[in-house]
Amino acid sequence: MMMTHDMTVVEFDGFGGPEVLKPGRRPVPQPAPGEILVAIAAAGVNRPDVLQRLGAYPPPAGAPDWPGLEFAGTVAALGEGATRFAVGDKVMALVAGGGYAEYATVAETNALPVPEGLSLEEAAGIPETFFTVWHNVFQRGALKAGESILVHGGTSGIGTTAIQFAQAFGARVFATAGSDDKCRAAEKLGAELCVNYRSGDFVAALSEATGRRGIDLVLDMVGGDYTNKNLTLAAEDGRIVQIAFLNGPKVEIDLNLVMRKRLTLTGSTLRARSVDFKAGIARELEEKVWPLLAAGTVRPLIEARYKLAEAAEAHRHMDEDHIGKIVLTT
Repeated sequence: MMMTHDMTVVEFDGFGGPEVLKPGRRPVPQPAPGEILVAIAAAGVNRPDVLQRLGAYPPPAGAPDWPGLEFAGTVAALGEGATRFAVGDKVMALVAGGGYAEYATVAETNALPVPEGLSLEEAAGIPETFFTVWHNVFQRGALKAGESILVHGGTSGIGTTAIQFAQAFGARVFATAGSDDKCRAAEKLGAELCVNYRSGDFVAALSEATGRRGIDLVLDMVGGDYTNKNLTLAAEDGRIVQIAFLNGPKVEIDLNLVMRKRLTLTGSTLRARSVDFKAGIARELEEKVWPLLAAGTVRPLIEARYKLAEAAEAHRHMDEDHIGKIVLTT
């Protein structure tokens, strides 16, 4: 039976610090053809949510205006023609917005089953990072077994996922992080060596660690002054994949390095890509990664859980040092 009552969401009272996140009431959405309605048990908190809170990352056209790019819960209703899941099934999903709520709709092709043994809170911390890492490391970055990868921000949600994926698929994994404790955490996850960028020179350290060969693939969320360091460190035919630019988007690069080493500099954003595009990533994840998830070979690292009404506190935590994922529970 279709839901018609209101639900609690977390919306913005203007833009700014975590205090602008406030509980509100909105109608429960109705699933369109090919969609499912999910009763949300937990939602992941991600850096793009923070950028949206600051007014720097507006939702794409047609998406809800409140934040939340991923969630997990149980199917509450089916739209016309939606046949993949049944009411009551446990699912996780990637959406373009609206996850900070008690209910959300999603195209059934952008939802995935929750493997046995995985809690809904753990599942809520999976879609955004798993989709992003799979697309950028394996589709765009073409990482292969035996190659090396450098993951900047190794203890972020993206970083912890990328380390586990790359290690599971046979790559040599290196990372950077902002403290010795974070570096030990990254190495425990599977990084061969993690360099504390506050106290060490990652270009020199990783050049030595690879016998001066360099790194085949760099996954970078820093940009700015890291860009030329990445080009310097890259191996011949190396790839640098940009997924964010915490140190700024505008840089001057040495094209001689690009030409001489035949480098590829690419990047992507995922939020505004089409439902069909994301469905393609979902199919590959279910085929290649879900068996690893079911076996416990890869796992989301959940550092903290907050109630939906405590979203402001969750964002304060996100703005501070953390390792892994933060989730909101309904």
